[in-house]
Amino acid sequence: MPIETTTAGGAALVKIFGVPVLAGAAATALVFLFMWPRTLHEAFLRLASTIAVSSIFGPVAVMMLHSWWPSLFDSSKAVVTMYGADPAMGVLFVAGPVMALAGLPAWWIVGGLVRWLDKRRHKDLGELAHDAAEVVRDVRGAL
Repeated sequence: MPIETTTAGGAALVKIFGVPVLAGAAATALVFLFMWPRTLHEAFLRLASTIAVSSIFGPVAVMMLHSWWPSLFDSSKAVVTMYGADPAMGVLFVAGPVMALAGLPAWWIVGGLVRWLDKRRHKDLGELAHDAAEVVRDVRGAL
């Protein structure tokens, strides 16, 4: 029996899989403006981590926002309906930016970690642990 594809099925796939990936890509594009990667390898690591974190923690952030501020989602559905679109698209108006923002910390953390490790390229694991302990002591002393 052949599998039929429809526009509704394609739209459902985009909603399920496309939104997290697009949100992660949007987050990555935003932070490219502020902290450009030095190498192609660093760019790939940071892009992949941003998309992964956005895909994992973005839906959780959207659910938390929905439980805290449900009228926002109702308003977005009303706005989309005014333009003649499917009310379910209103959720994407809110979910897209929230999911993009959820991926931003990964870009910064991975970028900082890559640069920290790059400065210590020729050290062994013990020396890296010693350096990390010094950083923790400095931060605790500053607080």
